[in-house]
Amino acid sequence: MSRYLFLVIVILCMNASVVFSCKQKKDAQIIDINEVYLPLPDKVKHPDNNKPNEDKINLGKLLFYDPILSGNKDVACATCHHPEFGYAESLDLSIGVNGNGLGTERKFKTPNTIPRVKRNAHTILNTAFNGIDINSNYTPLNSPMFWDARENSLEDQALMPIQSYEEMRGPHFSQEVILDTIVNRLKYIPEYVQLFKEAFKDNGTITEVTISKAIACFERTLVTNNSRFDTYLKGDESAISQAEMDGFNLFKKAKCNACHNGPMFSDYKMHVLGVADNDKLKLSDSGFQKSYAFKTPTLRNLRYTVPYMHNGTFNTLQEVLEFYQDLSSGHSKNINVQNHQIDSLVKGSPLKVKDMSLIISFLNSLNSEDFDKSIPKAVPSKLSVGGNIY
Repeated sequence: MSRYLFLVIVILCMNASVVFSCKQKKDAQIIDINEVYLPLPDKVKHPDNNKPNEDKINLGKLLFYDPILSGNKDVACATCHHPEFGYAESLDLSIGVNGNGLGTERKFKTPNTIPRVKRNAHTILNTAFNGIDINSNYTPLNSPMFWDARENSLEDQALMPIQSYEEMRGPHFSQEVILDTIVNRLKYIPEYVQLFKEAFKDNGTITEVTISKAIACFERTLVTNNSRFDTYLKGDESAISQAEMDGFNLFKKAKCNACHNGPMFSDYKMHVLGVADNDKLKLSDSGFQKSYAFKTPTLRNLRYTVPYMHNGTFNTLQEVLEFYQDLSSGHSKNINVQNHQIDSLVKGSPLKVKDMSLIISFLNSLNSEDFDKSIPKAVPSKLSVGGNIY
């Protein structure tokens, strides 16, 4: 019996307390719900009101790379979510409006009054699966987005950076008018008018809704559901090394899976960890409902999405694990978070320094380079592809 088939059987029999292991078919054991892992699904779900087609996906990709969506026409979605960095950002806190350059080379122009974006840019890879539970169930219109889960779908998420002062809107347009401004700009570009008609057929009018749907359709193509660990879960035991298998077991032993579970290695819940504030911010970031809680991020593709945590304060996975080891004692690193506020799930973890290298080896099995890295040669606005990044 393959491991993948076994795990499916486990899920179907979740109400039973005893199941049989693949490796120990004769020995009964109790399965912890957080120890059950399924691979990412082969196919992505789409909302009923936004079914994909090739024209819509291609349109969404052009919009993703076109700085016409920003107030100053200098920032695109791809500026801070570039394929070179796994559709994330190599800076701790992104530089949006009034910036120039890509990744760590990106700097503000002078003079400048625009602040940095206050949180680290999430990767867009696999956000199509946001909200997926350990049974591989999820709803594309109820999928938490952003570090504080303030939006619930890729469609809603797509419009938020455009309206954000620091990210794309800039100082010359109010939040109330920026979306209408963008819509009117696109309507004056004949190529976009034609592309929207082809993508949405009879409903091909350019609106903020059709803009968001096109971008969301493209983003749902950015998946990496074929990592070596996925292959292992589907039954190929040779897909990961013994060191990576040992790291997976230590990952669970250290209780990392209390929050990092399911196919995306995230419970999509809010947790207070007391991470120290990034000193590049003038104000402390109080997170979800001012509770200093932030959503559990995925652990997939960490090789490409450094730095880590909601404010990018850690540059290596070793630093992240050392932080969690310190946190197990229940002492906050943030002066605004009291010790009693720290999430109980991270207290008392048996994580040890000697185990960290093996855990990191396991995390590397979640990486995959098989995603769309192609960049359009031009965009219909004739502006610089990806914004001012070169």
